[in-house]
Amino acid sequence: MEFVSDRVSIESSPKGSSVVISARLPRGKEALLLGWFLAWLSCGVYVAIELARTPPGDMRTFMFAFMAFWAWFAIRIGRVVLWRLKGFELIRLKEDRFTIKDSIFGYGRANEYFVENVQRLGTLEIEESSWKWQLNDSFWVMGGERLGFEHMGKKVVFGKGLTRQEAERIALVLDRSFKQVRRKAQ
Repeated sequence: MEFVSDRVSIESSPKGSSVVISARLPRGKEALLLGWFLAWLSCGVYVAIELARTPPGDMRTFMFAFMAFWAWFAIRIGRVVLWRLKGFELIRLKEDRFTIKDSIFGYGRANEYFVENVQRLGTLEIEESSWKWQLNDSFWVMGGERLGFEHMGKKVVFGKGLTRQEAERIALVLDRSFKQVRRKAQ
């Protein structure tokens, strides 16, 4: 087993490769994210209490609409908090299958791709100064993918939160593994 960094490990064998990418944050960012989530929950509880005391009318309708948006964002940030505390991205290439799974507490849907349908595997061309990339790479979202490939005409991205060096190392190992698997299939 090779440890690319404290968050990324790679295991290669003649049968294939597996990569595990932890979603953990440094303690300071983790504390900020948890603090933000708890403040968001506190605000929602306060508004819910006020909603219960508000008489019917326009203000109550507004508060119901506000609570709908609040709940949507609470679910989104709750998922990110769980991802950052207990999440892993699991990537496995074995025999004729390439599998990518976002796992939280061991649960998550694995997406499988046939090796012969995977084209152009490698690092993504990213303009790191763009606003879109800065937002996508922020620690309060689950994005920040650095690797990708084409599968039957669709683009698939993975490798959340990787540095450029980690992404290049993983791409190199996966490329070698893909070549080995494709040679065996012929």
